[in-house]
Amino acid sequence: MNKAIAFIGLGQMGGNMAARLVEFGFTVSGYDLNPAARQNLVDAGGQAVGSIEQAVAGHDIVMTSLPDPSAVLATYLGKEGIVELATPGCLLIDLSTIDPDTMRHVGTKAKELKLRVVDCPVSGSPKDSRAGTLTIMMGGDEEDVRLAEPYLEALSTTRLFTGDVGSAKVVKIVNNMMAMGNVLIASEAFALGVKAGVAPQLLYDVLSVSGGRSHHFVNRFKNALQGNFDPGFKIELGEKDLALGIGLGEMLNQPTPAASIVRQLFSQALGEGLRGRDIVALLQMYQNWSSDTPNSIGETRQ
Repeated sequence: MNKAIAFIGLGQMGGNMAARLVEFGFTVSGYDLNPAARQNLVDAGGQAVGSIEQAVAGHDIVMTSLPDPSAVLATYLGKEGIVELATPGCLLIDLSTIDPDTMRHVGTKAKELKLRVVDCPVSGSPKDSRAGTLTIMMGGDEEDVRLAEPYLEALSTTRLFTGDVGSAKVVKIVNNMMAMGNVLIASEAFALGVKAGVAPQLLYDVLSVSGGRSHHFVNRFKNALQGNFDPGFKIELGEKDLALGIGLGEMLNQPTPAASIVRQLFSQALGEGLRGRDIVALLQMYQNWSSDTPNSIGETRQ
């Protein structure tokens, strides 16, 4: 197995995944527009370079973790992008959360130049990405997925094959639609319980072992009780993923009215100054709407 990896996109998730790969014994050459992100990789034992071209040069494995469809298109298909620079036979593993059509378009262009493409969005927190405990959805030709698995194994405890390139993006979008709706309803319900006079900690203790609980409720709301809204998954990323889901529904003529309402409330949270905070800060939005709430849920840390 080739132990040398080019990794492009060293943000909160990508940077942690790159550091995990270094820890797992891979040689990682990474690039990000942000100099601080590149320095974080150096601090973790990787090598930072100054361009996509320098990252891709000499590598047969390229992994990407990018914020949105436009970044994926520019990175893969732009002038001096990955598809133009990579040598035939190179394995391209995209870990981003984007729409399936963009992923399929990238895959088609890459295959025309004899490149291998695997569609691999991830589910989990930044902590999971650093610990190698992510869930990874894998779409692509079965042979290409098999070649990618040894690299993905370092990042995950669960890997699930979903079908052709683009299928994994569909599954990830659906997952995030469910998760964002869950956090919003949990925030609304929790604020109601506190408004009715139940102490926040007591309410959490009961709900975290009751039927309404979820992964996000149990893991995120305990931070909110301490006034900790540091981003594990930012509200603006949740709004972006909801937009992807709604867009997919429009393309398929499949109505998504509930997701549309959830997105509106995520957008409202951004308008109320919660950009850059974790999605559990939706709870604070509800609390702000009720200034006479009898039990404080916690003040936002600056």
